[in-house]
Amino acid sequence: MQHSMNQRIERQLDSLSKSERRVGEWIIANIGRSVDASIMEVADSAGVSEPTVVRFCRSMGVSGFRELRTHLIAAQQRPESYLHHDVDMSDNANNAARKVLESSIHALVSLRGLISGMPFEAAVNAMINARQLIFVGLGASGHVAGDACHKFFRLGMPCNTALDSPTILQQSAIAHDDDVYIALSHTGQWPEMIEGMKLARASGATVIALTDPHSPLADQASLVFDCHPAEDTNVFTPMSSRLAQLTILDAMQVALALKMGTTAEENLRLTKVALSLTRSKT
Repeated sequence: MQHSMNQRIERQLDSLSKSERRVGEWIIANIGRSVDASIMEVADSAGVSEPTVVRFCRSMGVSGFRELRTHLIAAQQRPESYLHHDVDMSDNANNAARKVLESSIHALVSLRGLISGMPFEAAVNAMINARQLIFVGLGASGHVAGDACHKFFRLGMPCNTALDSPTILQQSAIAHDDDVYIALSHTGQWPEMIEGMKLARASGATVIALTDPHSPLADQASLVFDCHPAEDTNVFTPMSSRLAQLTILDAMQVALALKMGTTAEENLRLTKVALSLTRSKT
């Protein structure tokens, strides 16, 4: 489900300062001009300063005007390739591989700048006393949720998954106040996931969302991890967002293991021993 930048601007207009709102209103009214304009031209046209345009961009969850324009262009164009947003059909195999690798590296470098502001400590404190952890995801995010469940259960934590709409809604309807839901969504726009997390919160459960912090899903979360690297959601198989989700969840699992101390260490040892015993019999 695509969540374009112009839709995000429209949704957030009322929450912006008066000067930032003028920038947003001008961009919405002049989409065609804004993708070709310089930051100076936008500031002059909106009657604001250039630093105001930069603040507006950050309010939209992007690093600056250049990235904002990239999102605006993507919202107006059909993708040239459904393989990867940096790859076109004229690339040979080596060029395509290099572009995919560079895109992944860029996603992780961008993520590094956000890590220090993410609520890992609060998330771990909620998890360590949880009755169960429920990993929630749809589509590609569902595969990441399943991978996370497989990692976290080895710490000795009761874990479950909700990977389709009926399961998400039913699981959330019977949530306990000591349950922790970890919801994964690049756009944060899936209606069933949003409704499910609303139900879980109403029952007192903790909802940790890895998503766009300006999305409807984030509005239903107790804790939000800013996890929405630039990615064209027209692409059939998202890559950068999946990599960012996996990295954050790996970091969260390690942080939880450290909090649990020797208990986690012993559980990890026992699971490793169990696997080695199975292999020795084959």
